[in-house]
Amino acid sequence: MEYTVNKLASMSGVSGRTLRYYDQIGLLKPARINSSGYRIYGQQEVDLLQQILFYRELEVSLEDIMEIINQPNFDRSKALKNHYEHLKQKRARLDKIMATVEKTIASMEGGTPMQDIEKFEGFKEKLIEENEQKYGKEIREKYGDDTVEASNAKLRGMSQEDYDAMTKLGEEIMVLLEKAYHTGDPASAEAQLVAEKHKEWLMYSWSTYSKEAHAGLADMYVADERFTAYYDKAVKGGTKFLRDAIRIYLGLEE
Repeated sequence: MEYTVNKLASMSGVSGRTLRYYDQIGLLKPARINSSGYRIYGQQEVDLLQQILFYRELEVSLEDIMEIINQPNFDRSKALKNHYEHLKQKRARLDKIMATVEKTIASMEGGTPMQDIEKFEGFKEKLIEENEQKYGKEIREKYGDDTVEASNAKLRGMSQEDYDAMTKLGEEIMVLLEKAYHTGDPASAEAQLVAEKHKEWLMYSWSTYSKEAHAGLADMYVADERFTAYYDKAVKGGTKFLRDAIRIYLGLEE
């Protein structure tokens, strides 16, 4: 079956303006333009639009969606299975938040008092989900599913005290990184303190530690612009400086 812009918009809930924009940026081109100048969409385009909307539901940017679906080895069936798993994770997180709200209400109304660790379970799930969306693919490819799941399990079981300490330490690292960078020497005492603090920060979520894994993560910081953007917020060029400081700290460079 074929659809005009208006018919596809009505069926999908996507505005005609959005469909025209998708055409303009090359994300979803019509199958053809008819003799009257109308965009005509076929089954392939309908299926692709569904795929795009799945990605948008997972808050993937249009730029990233375009890169994904234009890959030569793009497998729609595999992508749908991945969507399904992500949606299950999202549902699980929402279920935990709802359960936390229910327990909080019951506790406030004289029911069973909540343990402090219970009050933050849903929010930890959100952090895990956000990390999966941003960096999951790269981290899993580099370290394997078992390592990532072990790290997530450690985060889920973390006490609120440790969670707060981890967050505070992450903020401290950014401040120390800026100061160390201005020494101009990744081997300086200031820079080595940053590297030591970074290892300490990792151990809050890593189930096991190795120099190789630490060095590999530091290399990924430089190779992946998303990590680079994060640490360069402290100071421009800070990511590479941090990588060099970590490698010296680990005895991999002098």
